[in-house]
Amino acid sequence: MSRPARARLTLVEPASPPADSPATPGTMLAALAIRDFVLIDRLDIAFEAGLSALTGETGAGKSILLDALGLALGGRAEAGFVRKGAAQASVAASFDVAPGHPSLVRLAQQGLEPPEAGAPLILRRVLSADGRSRAFANDQACSVALLRELGETLVEVHGQFDTHGLFDAATHIGLLDAWAGLGRDAAKLSDLYGEWRRRARALDEANEAVARARAEEEYLRHALGELDELEPAPGEEAQLSERRAILQAREKLSAALGEATGEIEQGKGVEGALRAAQRALERVAPHAGERFDRAIAALDRAASEAMDAAAEIEAAGEALSEGGSDLEGTEERLFALRGLARKHRTDVEGLVALRAEISEKLSALDDGEAGLKRKAQEAAAAKAAYVAAARELSRERNAAAAKLDKALARELPPLKLEKAKFRTRIAALAETEWTANGLDAVAFEVSTNPGSEPGPLAKIASGGELARFMLALKVVLAKADARRGLSPALVFDEVDAGIGGAVAAAVGERLARLAGESQVLVVTHSPQVAARANAHLRVAKTATAKTASTRIETLDAAARREEIARMLSGATITDAARAAADALLASPAA
Repeated sequence: MSRPARARLTLVEPASPPADSPATPGTMLAALAIRDFVLIDRLDIAFEAGLSALTGETGAGKSILLDALGLALGGRAEAGFVRKGAAQASVAASFDVAPGHPSLVRLAQQGLEPPEAGAPLILRRVLSADGRSRAFANDQACSVALLRELGETLVEVHGQFDTHGLFDAATHIGLLDAWAGLGRDAAKLSDLYGEWRRRARALDEANEAVARARAEEEYLRHALGELDELEPAPGEEAQLSERRAILQAREKLSAALGEATGEIEQGKGVEGALRAAQRALERVAPHAGERFDRAIAALDRAASEAMDAAAEIEAAGEALSEGGSDLEGTEERLFALRGLARKHRTDVEGLVALRAEISEKLSALDDGEAGLKRKAQEAAAAKAAYVAAARELSRERNAAAAKLDKALARELPPLKLEKAKFRTRIAALAETEWTANGLDAVAFEVSTNPGSEPGPLAKIASGGELARFMLALKVVLAKADARRGLSPALVFDEVDAGIGGAVAAAVGERLARLAGESQVLVVTHSPQVAARANAHLRVAKTATAKTASTRIETLDAAARREEIARMLSGATITDAARAAADALLASPAA
């Protein structure tokens, strides 16, 4: 039994890049590395700036590349993507991004390390044969949701695959402002909105505080009356506790002082006895040399200490007498303070702060009307400034919308969309819906059938129409994306489906024009489109009885001529087809 065929995808690099390669844009898909994906065994492919065309016969494998890219960007994962016989598939997409790119900002917000200066940002996805996948951003594990968020800032895919960016109506107001050069006005309006909301919140909080104070005013005044009556002082509880302890032991303390005084005053008294001994030694000291000097000095010190001790005992007795004997009064105040503290769920020391707090609340209530009036005036002034700026921005937006509609209308007929109608709808919001973006809701709408009302972009029926319409819109809005620092790499999948001749040439011309602002990769069957590219990749598939082999070649000038001739004539390449290819490649726009 023969073994199933296995495809191997390889890349043939060009000898050197074209001399007229465009400058690298702010966001560029630099490389794609694919392992064991569907029919692909191993693929490493590099991309250039500007417009790259990917061509090849139907079934050669072009769609596999887009599926692989989608997987790296956080798209759907299916077990069937893993090459038969392999344990897992992996896809890594490398991007060159400008400093400050939204993808780098998002990485930082998630606590992930950005690439080093000059190094690419790499998004990688690993898919197991059981359908489970893992995601990595710059070789750091992350969620698939984050990978998708990053991918949306880096690449937009238009055609038969999922389309984002312009489909999200929330982005339309920013695109319109950027296209019209209203970015600074919009930023100023956002600041004014923030100031108005801050003032409004301050007013709301002040109203709530006054309302609460009014609701508890009776209680507050009663509580303050109790506190004013007691007038608690800092440290008073400790003082009262000490006085109470002294009064409770007053008799014992007095007895001890009396006993101490009696002992000191017994006979001549301690001081008298010491002084007598001192005088006795002093009378004979001259006959003793210095032998009595130290004893006399010690007696003098002892007598002085004894005198001080007697004075302290006397002072303690006087203090005990002066402290009064009202134990009942001391306890009554101490217990009153503690009771009031329990009532207010605080300690005695906290009563002082509570009294100040209640006084402040009542003062605020008394002064509340004046404060509320001031805050209301501040909020009204901030709102008026916001509304004035928002109305002016609305006027400018409406004028810009009319110009945008006309600009896009000029792009549609050459793309065989002459029956399509584009409209920038600007609707006034209710005041409760006003935002930092202003008083407007902006949405891009389109109709492709005569007589039908324009609706959301996603309602365009035909995939080919959708891709061409998105191309027209991207061409018109390209500079707006650049101003906003968004300029993602753009992928158009068979944007030329069902068209040819002059319409295909128009598509190619617009893709080339768009490539002046962003990197563009187009999967195409149109020689007119392929001829406009500055880089041309060809997918070719060959099969034998046992194996299948797919090659991707980056074409040089001669090979490119042959490929475009094949696209013009089919399997048999004629001299006439080569001449026609030469004509396409020699056209000014090519």
